[in-house]
Amino acid sequence: MNNDSSSRIAARLREWIAGAAPGARLPSTRSLVAEYQASPVTVQKALQTLATQGLIESRPGVGTFVRAARTARPSDYGWQTAALRSPRAPLRPIPAAMRSTPNDVIAFHSGYPDRELLPERLVRAALTRAARGDAALSRPPAAGLPELQSWFAHELRTSTPDGIAPPAPSDVVVLPGSQSGLSSIFRALVGAGQPLLMESPTYWGAILAAAQAGIRVVPVPSGSEGPDPEGLARAFEETGARLFYAQPNYANPTGAQWAARRGEQVLDVVRAHGAFLVEDDWAHDFGISTNPVPLAARDGSGHVVYLRSLTKSVSPAIRIAAVIARGPARERILADHGAGSMYVSGLLQAAALDVVTQPAWQTHLRGLRHQLQARRDLLITSLRQHAPQAHIAHVPKGGLNLWARLPDGTDLEQLTRDCEAQGVIIAAGTEWFPAEPAGPFLRLNYAGPNPGAFPDGARILGRSLQRNSRTEN
Repeated sequence: MNNDSSSRIAARLREWIAGAAPGARLPSTRSLVAEYQASPVTVQKALQTLATQGLIESRPGVGTFVRAARTARPSDYGWQTAALRSPRAPLRPIPAAMRSTPNDVIAFHSGYPDRELLPERLVRAALTRAARGDAALSRPPAAGLPELQSWFAHELRTSTPDGIAPPAPSDVVVLPGSQSGLSSIFRALVGAGQPLLMESPTYWGAILAAAQAGIRVVPVPSGSEGPDPEGLARAFEETGARLFYAQPNYANPTGAQWAARRGEQVLDVVRAHGAFLVEDDWAHDFGISTNPVPLAARDGSGHVVYLRSLTKSVSPAIRIAAVIARGPARERILADHGAGSMYVSGLLQAAALDVVTQPAWQTHLRGLRHQLQARRDLLITSLRQHAPQAHIAHVPKGGLNLWARLPDGTDLEQLTRDCEAQGVIIAAGTEWFPAEPAGPFLRLNYAGPNPGAFPDGARILGRSLQRNSRTEN
């Protein structure tokens, strides 16, 4: 017999089992050896295959039987309702931006850049070198690898003007991604039940982190120029809040970048109220026509808690970020971070440091700037031609997204379903508002895969908007 005899025996027995009653006894091994003219080892291999597939079961000293189908009794988890009580915050579904989708759709929803925009060769080489080094087998310090701390501090120090004390490496806490940083910052510096001022609209992950921490979010309206300083001052006075979360450069979702003067005004308000500004510089590496200058570079007194991530610009698989804070605030953030994760993988830290210190990293960033500009302009042109109902009031100077205002009365849920049925995935803007949305919006990512499909995606969006409008009328 050939080596694949066991598979043929298993196939024949499978046919026999299909017509047998549950619990029926199979012929003995000796009988099967004689029937199929095979060796005992071959027959046993076939029986083992069927047992692995759950079709038969062996009872030592008795024989082999067709497995009886067992109907599992549904588990009762009702006791957990009493044990858990009501959730501290309403449970939010996974945002549209985190959805995984097939390759054959037009993905306008994702918040991550396409693979072709990543420094793939640098990342692969860095991971290989890191795996060969000490980082693969050692525990790093709780605050991060000293070399990586120094790199983050130096990056901010290069923007610090004369007369302001630059950050030190000891001010840096390395984190497993910026989402972890937001959670630690909010828990450590705000606390459950306390107010937190937050730009509106803003990053959905910040809204989620605040909700999970039991914090009371107070929206502060913010547009293409940033928040109104007088309105921010009133919010501080009325709520007694001591922390304001904002994205001064290439905000998610609007793409807004504050002017230098607006940043100084906001800093003055924060200082006047003895408060903190959490500056989320998530898009630092995604400038297109401008270069981001962090507000933290203009603060030497510890009012700005600065958060920068490498996850999107290096690789989603290398979740590395850092928070730069001074004084007791830094110690509280480090303590919260340590309680949650103790330390960040030294292997990932070493790989991230390797990537950003290679000369080719700066070459990659220069090329990325041109790629993002081409994609942004293509999507804007496509929308203006095929979906003019999606109004782009502000052309972002960096970042990954366009923020589109739709006609009043647009049914966003129906629009999302209609587009998805035609192979276009969009993200409704409601997820980026801490409270009620100010109108129907879409966040459209221009850094996703297959930019050549942008015109087709815009065409489908435009037709769906037309149908949606007729439905409303």
